[in-house]
Amino acid sequence: MDVKSKVFVVTGGGNGIGREVVLGLLARGARVAAVDLNEAGLAETAVLAGAESGKLTTHTLSVTDREAVLALPSEVSKAHGQIDGVLNVAGIIQPFVKLTELDFDAIERVFNVNFWGVVNMTKAFLPNLMERPEAAVLNVSSMGGFLPVPGQAAYGASKAAVKLFTEALYAESLGTNLTVTIVFPGGVGTNITANSGVEMPEMRDADAGKEYKTTSPADAGQQIIDGLEKGAFRVLVGSDAKFMDRYSRFSPRRATELIAKKMKDLLG
Repeated sequence: MDVKSKVFVVTGGGNGIGREVVLGLLARGARVAAVDLNEAGLAETAVLAGAESGKLTTHTLSVTDREAVLALPSEVSKAHGQIDGVLNVAGIIQPFVKLTELDFDAIERVFNVNFWGVVNMTKAFLPNLMERPEAAVLNVSSMGGFLPVPGQAAYGASKAAVKLFTEALYAESLGTNLTVTIVFPGGVGTNITANSGVEMPEMRDADAGKEYKTTSPADAGQQIIDGLEKGAFRVLVGSDAKFMDRYSRFSPRRATELIAKKMKDLLG
């Protein structure tokens, strides 16, 4: 799909990867409806869009608010005239603790944003998308969606749910106008801990004795848009995600134990 002159809805557009996806789409000639709970973040995205801001609308809402999400397609259609794709980027992590210390409210909050937010947005926009000559749904999972990370059990489970939900939608959409893409970012240098309202110790590569290398949000955003334009089935963002994807399929147990070893000191 050539994104030029197309209209895309992007969740998480007020910060991090979502913001970079918004800016990247605008730079490639698309029109964008950016969605985020953070109104100030959306305003900053609009400022950063600069000359391209005329092709951008911002929509402040929570993807967990189903009624607000179901009303969004008509709002976007009124503003842009059409809807060609939905990119579900918004997500949060859980407090960095073991499952025995994680309360039910925290688990439900993570699932409400990460999984039900994707479900709400996808279900709300599918009727509009199926009316277009070509359309796309792109959902962001995580490396943690195929590889368990100690201290992020609920987060990983929510992202694994996004993975299977998206892959099922792909299978159901074969032979139609809709392309479906699932994205697995590894470590990306965003402020997801603060945006999630949690604290997490600085992660270091114990073997190398240096800070864990992450992909920049801008680079991640460009890789996501590249995948969208190619109609890719899967997009792995970062060398860590690519390596662990191969390793976890070759030896799931060893991959799990490797991550557990690296995370051991953070959990006490």
